[in-house]
Amino acid sequence: MKKGGMFLIEDISHDEVFTPEDFTEEQRMFAKTTEDFIETEVMPRMAEIESLKEGVMRELLKKAGDLGLMMVDIPEDYGGLGLDRVTSSLITEKLAKGGSFSVSFGAHTGIGALPIVYFGKEEQKKMYLPLLAKGELISAYALTEAGAGSDALACKTSAVLSPDKRYYILNGEKQFITNAGFADVFIVFAKIDGEKFTAFIVERNLNGVSTGIEEKKMGIKGSSTRAVNFENVYVPVENLLGEEGKGHVIAFNILNLGRLKLGAGSVGAAKSCINEAVRYAKERVQFGKPICDFGLIKHKIGEMAIKTYVAESMVYRTASMIDENIKDIKGEDREANIKRIKGIEEFAIECSIAKIFGSEILDYVVDEGLQIFGGYGYIEDYPMERYYRNSRINRIFEGTNEINRLLIPGLLLRRALKGELPVLTVAQKVLQNIVSSTGTTEPSGEPFSTEKSILRNAKNCLLFCAGSAFQKFGEGISEEQEILGLIADMAIEIYAMESAFLRTLKSIRRNGEERSQTKILASNVYIYDSIKRVEDMAVKILSASSEGDMLRTQLSMLRKLMRHLPANTIIMRRKVADKIIENGFYNV
Repeated sequence: MKKGGMFLIEDISHDEVFTPEDFTEEQRMFAKTTEDFIETEVMPRMAEIESLKEGVMRELLKKAGDLGLMMVDIPEDYGGLGLDRVTSSLITEKLAKGGSFSVSFGAHTGIGALPIVYFGKEEQKKMYLPLLAKGELISAYALTEAGAGSDALACKTSAVLSPDKRYYILNGEKQFITNAGFADVFIVFAKIDGEKFTAFIVERNLNGVSTGIEEKKMGIKGSSTRAVNFENVYVPVENLLGEEGKGHVIAFNILNLGRLKLGAGSVGAAKSCINEAVRYAKERVQFGKPICDFGLIKHKIGEMAIKTYVAESMVYRTASMIDENIKDIKGEDREANIKRIKGIEEFAIECSIAKIFGSEILDYVVDEGLQIFGGYGYIEDYPMERYYRNSRINRIFEGTNEINRLLIPGLLLRRALKGELPVLTVAQKVLQNIVSSTGTTEPSGEPFSTEKSILRNAKNCLLFCAGSAFQKFGEGISEEQEILGLIADMAIEIYAMESAFLRTLKSIRRNGEERSQTKILASNVYIYDSIKRVEDMAVKILSASSEGDMLRTQLSMLRKLMRHLPANTIIMRRKVADKIIENGFYNV
């Protein structure tokens, strides 16, 4: 089984990573089917969706089920297709243009159905999964409460066993529940006897289940978002999901896949925004020529495309690593699914990175896309206004980006202390090498050796800084959230750089440099810009961890470690933009 987080301490070969250029014909077929569905069924009804016209969302979800799009993550034994995470992520990417529809779809097929897939008893799977796969039942995930958002274990919803021991009696209120207005089934988390955090499958038609009014949201207006109330709801004991007191295992593990898919959806939305912005920039004439001919507009288009290329590279790399980890696990029994969950959980760090990076580059893309549209971008009749509003929720969904930033170094440290990931050992070696003047990886003179050495030095830089911070604060580092956030951001930049670089190398080996020019330019711009961000973060961490002569010595080591010749990223970015403008759509 592969280990998550290893990208920080070892060099990865381009042969080991999956890239979008590796999609199979079957995966491309699913992508095309999804694109056609969005264009022919969803987009023509966007006004109805956004106005929450009754029955429309449910009707469209059922049509998606009829096409097989909702069956991908459900095993064949229970009416699904049992396909891989790469295919599932690709479908999520292609759905993203549908905005609110993609949110409702994702809530149903992901966090709404996967708890039953991975943690359901045989009888539960047989009862619910075939109907969920077809869209005949719609599911929702009820975790958040008014006083328990990021701190999910602080929930107040209670469950007590009835005197005859046939039911759990639920009382409480969940908040901001997607699909609440029409869902048939809720995955509900409550504390048995006020202590044991547990998951339940709760059907809507049970007495005592009710929903509040639709929330009036800034974006994703067409997805149903309501509070769900439980007042003395008698839930059959057979509907307890997983194990009593182990609801956190379900909640947190299901969110890992949700974060990966959120990254994929962000990529899809970013591509759609780029396409709209490029089309408009080619049509909009100012000062006698299309605005796409102006340098600052090219900078925007180039940067939008580069960030999207990087996000796309990391999403499918991560999805494939998960697939590789669980591909040989057979069967659908409890033991097999425990192994699958462990295989998925192994890449929790990378899933959080995909979520953070994807959601933040999408915010960048929609902001610059709206800027390209100018005043028209602010008008509801133009697409950028909707993209802009819809984008903002992604940094809150599936655990806020702040929580995910704390998860990354937290998991790294926990695995290091358990001996599962030799981070601290490697960090000590890096420090020794830097002190002895061998810490800097020098370019070999081979093609792309400079970029490879920058990447290696960035990894050494993170280990050097993290080691310095841990020496200063010890276990108390868990209270130094600003430093942990910087360590997380360095890890994100490294995974982003490496994912794009390895994808580009793989393309070169397969297609040659000439046919890979746009990829080369995109990955190089990102690497040269990223390393400066990494260096700035490193200075902040060292300054918070040391002072006086020790700090001066460490900063001197840092300068030596990060030394490299700059590149002309202005012209590189402009060339990427020129290619996108020539094509008329995103195509790196």
